[in-house]
Amino acid sequence: MQRTMVLVALAAAVCGTCLAAPTDTPPVTPQEAAEGWIALFDGTTAYGWTPRGDARWGVAGDQIQVSDGGVGALATTTHFANFVLTFECLTDDSVSAGVAVRAPANGPVMDTNSYLVRIGDKHERWPTGSISGQVASRNRRPIAGRWTRFEIECAGSQVSVRIDGRQVARLNNKALVRGPVALWYGGTGSAKFRRILLKPLGTVPLFNGKDLTGWKAVEGAQATVSVTREGWLSVRNGRGDLQTTGAYGDFMLQMEIKTNGTHLNSGIFFRANAGGFWSGYEAQIRNQWNGDNRADPIDFGTGGIYNRQPARRVVSNDGQWFTLTVIAHGRHMATWVDGIQVTDFLDTRPPDETNARRGSRTSAGVISIQGHDPTTDLLFRNIRISPYPELQSERQ
Repeated sequence: MQRTMVLVALAAAVCGTCLAAPTDTPPVTPQEAAEGWIALFDGTTAYGWTPRGDARWGVAGDQIQVSDGGVGALATTTHFANFVLTFECLTDDSVSAGVAVRAPANGPVMDTNSYLVRIGDKHERWPTGSISGQVASRNRRPIAGRWTRFEIECAGSQVSVRIDGRQVARLNNKALVRGPVALWYGGTGSAKFRRILLKPLGTVPLFNGKDLTGWKAVEGAQATVSVTREGWLSVRNGRGDLQTTGAYGDFMLQMEIKTNGTHLNSGIFFRANAGGFWSGYEAQIRNQWNGDNRADPIDFGTGGIYNRQPARRVVSNDGQWFTLTVIAHGRHMATWVDGIQVTDFLDTRPPDETNARRGSRTSAGVISIQGHDPTTDLLFRNIRISPYPELQSERQ
């Protein structure tokens, strides 16, 4: 593997905010995005990933690649709890590799601190598809030399592995509840990964499509809030703040949004103060960019963490439904628009648990929809959330 390719990948993992997302072939189709799928790999850069150990990772074409070198992992900066993960993998017959889920936040990735699904036909005890150290795979068909589709499902204590649609391993273990996804390399052979997608499980609706049960407008709001005949939430005509009655700390939030106007300004607040106007962190809604460059958003752009990190690309368009995904855990937060990751933010400010606008906040708060000004005219549907379980150990 060329050294230049390795350096490009590591630079993208550490400082990808300046890199544009792919434009020709989006890694997620609009239908997949509406169903909740997000791309962990954008097909062009290592944005949202960070290397650990000595393995030499690179990005070429639409693939993440690794070959003969040191042992190590390439891990997502974002943590996930309950989900379905799919990816395609191409290896040679000497590879020692794998994909770990619910991995540790830092340090080496091993089968003792994650659920490590092995990839390598020649491992006698833990062949391809095994959950290493726990359940041996029933797969007996070699995968070397052909693109193979894997599916790993984590639902509570249940972990299952499928290869090309066939279940090959299943585990019931409640020791690990959440953590990064990590590509793991044991130091031998070569492996290529592509189409790395994830869909959350266990989401619950925040909006019932009938009325405003579970929501409350902040006193003094001017915006008009209603439910349309189609069962969509409409926010129009003024300054407002519509808040959930429940509070959420660490979570995955997804919704579909449509802006009925040009360059409208709104946002989704989280870890906000109940009853307070526009507090907490804000995932911006504004489909506007400078000139023809979508990688140069105006006013942080849709999906940007307002006043903290701009979207690296404005993916969505006014007048069209798009899917926004927000994940927050601890000091870290990330957003996806139509399945493409546009922010990867770690809040390093001193703590301020009373107001995330003044400092970092990890405690639970309400989620709210902003009515910005008299031009406000937005629709929301399929608003759902998956609260993250509490960590059961100090490993993260």
